[in-house]
Amino acid sequence: MTIKHVASSLEFDSGFQSRLVEWRHLLHRSPEFGFDEVFTSNFIADKLESFGVKVVRGIGKTGVLGILQKGGGLNSIGLRADMDALKIQEQNEFAYRSQYDGMMHACGHDGHSAMLLGAAEYLADRVAFSGTVYFIFQPAEEHGKGARAMIKDGLFNDYNIDAVYGLHNLPGLPAGTFAIRPGSIMASESSFHIQLIGKGGHAAMPYMTVDIMLLASQIVVALQSIVSRNLNVLSKPAVVSVTEFLTDGTVNVLPSKISLKGDCRCFSDETLQHLKDSMARVVAGLCASAGAEYTFDFETVFPATVNHPEQTSVAIQVAEQVFGAGKVNGNCDRFTISEDFANMLEVRPGCYGLIGNGGEEGSGCALHNPQYDFNDEILVEGVKYWVKLAETVLA
Repeated sequence: MTIKHVASSLEFDSGFQSRLVEWRHLLHRSPEFGFDEVFTSNFIADKLESFGVKVVRGIGKTGVLGILQKGGGLNSIGLRADMDALKIQEQNEFAYRSQYDGMMHACGHDGHSAMLLGAAEYLADRVAFSGTVYFIFQPAEEHGKGARAMIKDGLFNDYNIDAVYGLHNLPGLPAGTFAIRPGSIMASESSFHIQLIGKGGHAAMPYMTVDIMLLASQIVVALQSIVSRNLNVLSKPAVVSVTEFLTDGTVNVLPSKISLKGDCRCFSDETLQHLKDSMARVVAGLCASAGAEYTFDFETVFPATVNHPEQTSVAIQVAEQVFGAGKVNGNCDRFTISEDFANMLEVRPGCYGLIGNGGEEGSGCALHNPQYDFNDEILVEGVKYWVKLAETVLA
């Protein structure tokens, strides 16, 4: 798709930039878990209304939808930011650190919300376009439930959103740069739970038991062979990790029950089905061999995040206008982390991009880390991307 290069330049005074930082710090001080973002959603909704943007509250419980229409155009675009925080005790000591024990914005959702708020103010006040911009502030991204909740509440059925775009910061990627790719950019996330039931007994007499400790150990090893021996890791990369191994045994008692839990990541529905079927086959075979009973549960929490080609092309061209062609990687590596925005991309075409949070100490600190902080220096860059994207699509 070829897009028009709009001629308008984006100018941001110091007062506008200061407001972005003020909003971001306020949100950072006031983190809230998924579906509990009451203060956050009210703050965002009130700000949107003060810009003259129509607001719909309570989509997906605490989700907020801002609607800005100009001109007579029928086309539309959805811009999405996430709002929720994580159950992490913040270790930063700056003045705007979290005021609540055990929770913090360790993924930059405070910055994402501030950037989209800034875009709403700028588009409402300074940009002429023809069509409708939908500002989507989503709850519960970390749970993998917020996007589905907004969709269930009519986000796409009740509102004419042609395409939807998402944006996330990425520590380690230099500030002022942008990464994106068509197709799958982030992995699906699936959890599994294997419950083993055997015959416990004295550790000195294992021949009188059905030793599920040995069985569980064999299952853990065998699960690793699925990726290393049953999949072409070049065309179908995947990760299988056993993360919990719980028993009712003790130092001299072989257990009668064992619980194995873990996590799977991959980039396509075909690979996902292969993982699920192979894991079920491995567990069934080994349990039959040992004479043990079992249950096997497998649930996909996040689908793979798959960017649509046309919208990705638009996003790349807009990012090159904002950041410069040399600072946009339009075919970046895929990431095995997961993203709730994937659920929206299954319903509407769209694209998910990554903005550099910085590679130096501080802003380069990994996501979900107690010392992480969003880089205030990229707030304006994020606003520019959102504004130019909406202005271009609705030119």
